[in-house]
Amino acid sequence: MKLIILQNKLKQGLNIIERVSSKSFNLPILRNLLLKTEKNFLLLVTTDLEIGIKWWVLSKIEKEGEVTVPTSILSTFVSLLPEKPVELTTHNQILSVECEGYKTKIKGQSSEDFPIIPEISEGISFSLDSYSFCQAVNQIVDIVLPSTVRPEISGIHFFIQKDLIKMAATDSFRLGEKTLFLKKPLTIEKEISLILPQKTAKEIINIFGEKQGELKILVSPNQILFESTMSETPHPEIRLTSKLIEGEYPNYQEIIPKKYETQVILDKQEFLNQIKAASLFSGKINEVKFKIDPKKEIVEISSQNPETGEYHSLLSGKTKGKEEEISFNYKFLNSGLLNIKSSEVIFELNGEVGPGVLKPVGDESYIYVAMPIKGT
Repeated sequence: MKLIILQNKLKQGLNIIERVSSKSFNLPILRNLLLKTEKNFLLLVTTDLEIGIKWWVLSKIEKEGEVTVPTSILSTFVSLLPEKPVELTTHNQILSVECEGYKTKIKGQSSEDFPIIPEISEGISFSLDSYSFCQAVNQIVDIVLPSTVRPEISGIHFFIQKDLIKMAATDSFRLGEKTLFLKKPLTIEKEISLILPQKTAKEIINIFGEKQGELKILVSPNQILFESTMSETPHPEIRLTSKLIEGEYPNYQEIIPKKYETQVILDKQEFLNQIKAASLFSGKINEVKFKIDPKKEIVEISSQNPETGEYHSLLSGKTKGKEEEISFNYKFLNSGLLNIKSSEVIFELNGEVGPGVLKPVGDESYIYVAMPIKGT
């Protein structure tokens, strides 16, 4: 193999594909990346056997070939090079890298030893706006808590219809649901239900989150593919393939309250600031107490810790319903508030043991549910 590629382009590709390069000691080959020429393109590939990433870039190919070398070594070396043309050549499974006064030889292995990333040839295909999709996933991705006991909640549930996509994530103590309303209806014949691993969701956000244009998605019974194309040609630029989580996602709609006993509308930033202040004096279970007085339209926020002291504050808001006293894990409320984009937030309560709900004012696309701390 012999080719020439610009340093900044090669660095960009390595930054993308090394994200899933495995640190496995059982299969050392997974710590490698595959470099392969395809006509006028250089292809870089990595996998951890759950996720596979392919990245293509136009290059000056002088001789076809392929090799696999340690990802971290090549990536670190290329990042230190000047922004000049880089020459890559292979001979007897050794990759030579040259750029101005820099030159190195990296011992590699035969590409035959590198795992094959299964290609999805059949399935349901559709396209979405890349930026909007990633922004929506980002609002709920951190709620997931990986579980070997209940693997079905170790990912994000997607329910895909022609005109909208509902996404949900839970860790059994809290739940987030985001609805992405589609400006352009999908050309799908039937509704799709799937569970995407949390790790895959985070990689999608990191890789495609800032990209403009369409993100092509192909769904098969046990795999999913995400693909973006180059700006100058319809050729694929990045292709991420992932396994899906098997199993049936819980009927989370039963958890979302259809009504409330107490509702208060608050300034989001002030609410968040006061919860953060109260958290400084919360105990081992991160408890912060709330007392809502609808007549005075006041929310009292308090916390107490025998070792550090106590906190007490008042927050005014538009309040209706019953008087209420309830406690929450402040970390759960913080998480929900940070993913709300509006300046005001709706806080709904359903008794001291019922779930609390956070919603943006003027936005029906996001809802966050958190269970209170019982026995207060």
